[in-house]
Amino acid sequence: MTVFAIVNARLLDPASDHDGPGSVLIEDGRIADVARGTAAAPSGVETLDADGLCLAPGLIDIRVRTGEPGAEPKETLKSAALAAAAGGVTTLVVQPDTDPAIDDPAMIDFIQRRGAALGLVNIRAAGAATKALGGERMAEIGLMDEAGALYFTDGDRVIRNSRTLMRVMSYATAFNALIACRPADPWLAEGAVAASGELATRLGLSGVPAVAERIGLERDLALVEQTGVRFLVDQISTEGALGTLARARSRGLEVAASVSINHLCFNEVDIGDYRTFCRLDPPLRPESDRQALIEAVRDGLIDVITSAHAPAPAEDKRRPFAQAAPGAVGLETLLPAVLSLHHEHGLDLLEVLRPLTQGPAALLGLDAGALSPGAPADLVLFDPSAPVVIDADALRSKSKNTPFDGRRLQGRIRTTWVGGRQVFGHG
Repeated sequence: MTVFAIVNARLLDPASDHDGPGSVLIEDGRIADVARGTAAAPSGVETLDADGLCLAPGLIDIRVRTGEPGAEPKETLKSAALAAAAGGVTTLVVQPDTDPAIDDPAMIDFIQRRGAALGLVNIRAAGAATKALGGERMAEIGLMDEAGALYFTDGDRVIRNSRTLMRVMSYATAFNALIACRPADPWLAEGAVAASGELATRLGLSGVPAVAERIGLERDLALVEQTGVRFLVDQISTEGALGTLARARSRGLEVAASVSINHLCFNEVDIGDYRTFCRLDPPLRPESDRQALIEAVRDGLIDVITSAHAPAPAEDKRRPFAQAAPGAVGLETLLPAVLSLHHEHGLDLLEVLRPLTQGPAALLGLDAGALSPGAPADLVLFDPSAPVVIDADALRSKSKNTPFDGRRLQGRIRTTWVGGRQVFGHG
C-alpha cells in the first residue's frame, strides 16, 4: 500500500470552490484526507513539498480523436496517453470515428482494455449514435452503455435524418444516457471551410453563416424537449447559438454545452494567409463570438472545455486551405491555453478549471474531478505563471498540427498523477 502526502500546495478545487493553501494525503491510489491551511503532514509519511505550486484535480478531456484503430500513423492510444499525461489530462474520452467505428460493445471493450493495459491515463470511449456513423440506423446504445460507453455521438457528422435522431434520443432516455450532437444545418454548412464574412470572401474561401449553428441547435433542442433526453451541445462556437442555449436552459431542459479551447483562444483572423493549422471544424469565428464564448465560460453557461484533439499528419495539413484536413492536436497544450483566460481575460483559476474538472465529471457521472476524501488521486501540479513557448516538434502526439506553435503562454505542468501513480514529471 502506497501512502504519501503532497504538502505546501495551493489547492484549487472547483467542486468545493476552494482556493487556498493545504495538503493532500494519498493512500492506495485515492485521496485519504485533504487538510486546508498550513497543517503539518502526518508523521512517518513520505512527503512531497509542492513549494506553493497549484494542485488541482486532473483534467478530464471528453473529446479526443485518435488514429487507433485504423489510422495509427496519425495517433495511437499510447501517444495520445503520453500527450495527455504531459498536459495534466488524467481522463480522456475517445471519439467513435475510428476504423472500424466504435459502434458496438466489443469496440468499447477494446478501447478500454487497451487503455488500461498502457498504465498511463484513464482512457474511456464514447459510442457512436448510429451504425458506422452513417446517420441512418441506430447503433447498439443499450449494450454499449452496459459496456461502459460514457456518451453517444456521431462526432463531427450531423445526423441529418431528424426521425433517426429522435429515435436515438428516445431510446437513450431508457438508460439515462447522454447524447451529444454538433449543432449545424448540414445544407448551409456543406463544403464550407471558414466562417462567412468579409475575410472568407477576400480569401476566396467557402463560408458557413453563423445562423447554420443556431438552426441546427434549434432542431436538436426541439427533439430534446420532445424526448426528455440528456443532451450535450458539442463544440458550440457562435454567440447566436449561446442565446438559444440560454433560452433552452430557462425552459428547464437538461442541456449541457462544450466548447473547444481553440475557439476560446483564436478567431478567424488567425487563418492569416491560409494557415492550415487553423483550419478547424467548426471554423474559427469572428472576435465577437470568441468574446461571447469566454463570457459564457465565466457565467457557467458552458459546462465543459475540450481540447478537441484531432491529429492530422503533415501531408494532410500542408495542402491548399480548402483541401487541408480540419482539426488540431490539443491534449498537451490544453492547460496553458486555458490559463490564458485567467491571465488575459481576468477569469479566476477556479472558473477556468471547473469546465475541465468538475464540469465533465458531473456530466459523465465520473468518480473524479474533485479534491475530496475518497476520490481517485488523479492530480496535476502546475505553476500557473511559468512562461512556456509551444514547440510543435516537441509535442508527444504523433501528429504536430497545432495552431499554438510558437505561441507564448503561461502555465507549466510539473507532475501528473493517476490513481496516485506519477505518470509525468517535469524538472
